[in-house]
Amino acid sequence: MKQKSMLLVALLATFLVYAKADNFYEPYRQTALRLPAVPLITHDPYFTLWSPYDHLNDGNITHWSPRQKPLEGLLRVDGQVYRFMGTPGKKLLDVVAPNAEDAEWEGRYTTDTPADGWQKPGFDDTAWKQGKAAFGTKENLTMRTLWTGDDSNIYIRRTVTLTADQLARDLYVIWSHDDDGILFINGTQVRSEKGYRDGARIALTADMKRLLHEGENLIAMHGHNGTKGALADFGLYCDAAPVLKEIRQARQTSVSVLATSTYYTFECGPVKLDVVFTSPMLYDDLELLSTPVGYISYRVAATDGKTHDVQFFMGADPMVAKFKKPQPTRSTFETHNGVNYVKTGTINQAILATKGDGVCIDWGYFYMPAVNGTVSLGESTAMMTAFIRKGALLATQTEMISRKSYDVPTLAYMRNLGQVTTAESYMMIGYDEIFDIEYMFHRYKGYWARDGRTTIFDAFDRYHRDYQNIMERSRLLDKRIYDDALAAGNVHYAELLSASYRHVMAAHKLFEDNDGNLLFFSKENASNGCVNTVDLTYPSAPLFLIYNPELVKAMMTSIFEYSRSGRWDKPFAAHDLGTYPIANGQVYGADMPLEEAGNMLTLAAEISRIEGNTAYADRYWDIITTWADYLVEHGLDPANQLCTDDFAGHWAHNANLALKAIMGVAGYAKMAEIRGNADVAKRYMAKAREMGKQWEQMAREGDHYRLAYDREGTWSQKYNIVWDKMWGTHIFSDKVMDREFKYYLTKQNKYGLPLDCRKDYTKSDWIMWLAGMAPNAKTFEALMEPVYTYVNETPTRVPISDWHNTKTGRQQGFKARSVIGGYWMKVLMDNNKKK
Repeated sequence: MKQKSMLLVALLATFLVYAKADNFYEPYRQTALRLPAVPLITHDPYFTLWSPYDHLNDGNITHWSPRQKPLEGLLRVDGQVYRFMGTPGKKLLDVVAPNAEDAEWEGRYTTDTPADGWQKPGFDDTAWKQGKAAFGTKENLTMRTLWTGDDSNIYIRRTVTLTADQLARDLYVIWSHDDDGILFINGTQVRSEKGYRDGARIALTADMKRLLHEGENLIAMHGHNGTKGALADFGLYCDAAPVLKEIRQARQTSVSVLATSTYYTFECGPVKLDVVFTSPMLYDDLELLSTPVGYISYRVAATDGKTHDVQFFMGADPMVAKFKKPQPTRSTFETHNGVNYVKTGTINQAILATKGDGVCIDWGYFYMPAVNGTVSLGESTAMMTAFIRKGALLATQTEMISRKSYDVPTLAYMRNLGQVTTAESYMMIGYDEIFDIEYMFHRYKGYWARDGRTTIFDAFDRYHRDYQNIMERSRLLDKRIYDDALAAGNVHYAELLSASYRHVMAAHKLFEDNDGNLLFFSKENASNGCVNTVDLTYPSAPLFLIYNPELVKAMMTSIFEYSRSGRWDKPFAAHDLGTYPIANGQVYGADMPLEEAGNMLTLAAEISRIEGNTAYADRYWDIITTWADYLVEHGLDPANQLCTDDFAGHWAHNANLALKAIMGVAGYAKMAEIRGNADVAKRYMAKAREMGKQWEQMAREGDHYRLAYDREGTWSQKYNIVWDKMWGTHIFSDKVMDREFKYYLTKQNKYGLPLDCRKDYTKSDWIMWLAGMAPNAKTFEALMEPVYTYVNETPTRVPISDWHNTKTGRQQGFKARSVIGGYWMKVLMDNNKKK
């Protein structure tokens, strides 16, 4: 007893030390994982801010789409200004030759391979076509000339006229490319980039500027499209505000990403700056999970022991509240509950009208309150000049209308820390979507405002009032996620899960319907835009099954209710409920009968196992029974139907899909057993075992199991068998996965195990499901480490793509999707072993 008491005292002391406010600027653990995009403030599929760079001041902040959402962070130390976040906005540049976002322009182009010298002045391009920029596919909003096709190329020539005055200034090319781009100035290559870029800026070096001359110049671009969307566009700009040359780049010295917070450290001359971005999306506090407010905490400390005069600045561009750059915006200065705010949003405010894949919100309002500082609204160059020269903001405007993408105001926040050796504070930003989602023809706000009385200003007040407590709880969650992963795997696994938490949570919207049902809808962020897709719920579930199964139920309830309503009357589950944010019924063009029925039954069974009862499943037992019978009848030998892994086409007799159906039947038997239906449980479990025995015979090919029963020489990942291991149902012999693991380890590439024998690409969530049932730590690490390496090295700078090439490490498709919640499968498996 004495030892236990001493242990409790020690744990309490550890908690108190860990939770001190002084620790808010130090991560629980330093992390080394280089993310392709770093989460900053993330809350839902629309309000989400990322930095797709190694350094926070390498480029603009983006949405995951990745549309630009410019935020610029500056620190003024003894009159010298340092930029720690973002880049100078295009609004501070003069147009020499606009890109397509600013104005329509024409150039000569061809999609055929041109003769040598095509990029040089004097080349005869009269046989080329004349086209209006941008060039690409229709999902790119500035597209005026169609260019499409997998593995296709485009070559563009554009004449640009420069004056002596423009040549004397700093010059920038702002270009966009999807996938790859090569840029030439008067015949000389000046830049080559891989992957998608939207409005990326190239500051021309002295050597690049020497390629230009007064009068006509030729800028040329070679664009390459690997697959899907294509884009090619460029423009030339010059410095419009010489005062900006006085801003120095802060030197970033570290970045660590944990579950709720991202920690940056910079050198700003004689001062060290710590900046922490926190989204307190706590899985056990639905109010915090759903509230669209985030913290930006900052601390300065002199490195020379002296006192310094310090001011902190954050500037926002109205682009944070719109989708298409040319959309007109209205920005205002307002006061609510005694607090000043700057606010921006589109003039049109077409609420819930913009839907689909790869889109941003263009309704609702972005807010920045004057908490711990002052806010102001004003013309951008003048605002920046005031801060650089005086360490102050302009007197605020009350309203500013912007109708051009390069003529916009700055929404500014500043804290004058004064003469200090050390100081710390925080600010907040938030986004009120007005209405967040439409579900079965009713419009809803997020869970945080479900009572109809809570406003965004109430939310800011709470976050300000409870800062200490919320930050302490956020840090404890950071610790829990890291430590659970470390116990289940190793440091790399802990870093991978810590970096993925906000990614997964922010791919959802939490709300409550008029019947009191808690609903947690995912968005297929970059796959087809569907809302609450069942085959996203299934792979993402491990994270939520561990920490809050109520959120898994909240993903499933609407699918059950859709069937119970009679609007979905098929004997298996629907694929989706619509296109986000409109959830009025399935829109997907093809059903996935075994896939979705198996997913729903398996998750219902796992919830019942975790809770020790079938209270949730009982609400829909008749529907569950219908789906179980469908799996019994059709599951062993799947017809030629779609499943979640059919990127290379769907085949009949899919062995992994059959596994899903078999485990769905076993899950039904497990639920029947828990609810006391012994005869039903016995009958369905016997059927599952019979199907499993047949499966082993039908799928076996020597030392492994086939992708499809009738396809010799094929193989695929058999991740669906994980539930047999989890539940101890022994549907399949241990030799099945013993053979599979040995076989998989012979098929691995640098960046992971391919999904199946047909292509080099993979789904990293499924790899992590396999790793979760690995027989030992060595096999777990053999499967997990290539996924870590992929995330650490991929050249595709987007929030983790779950579909990537295992040889090149490049994104194949998808990004920022909820499915990487499946990375937690090993933690879920280990939790089960402890019970």
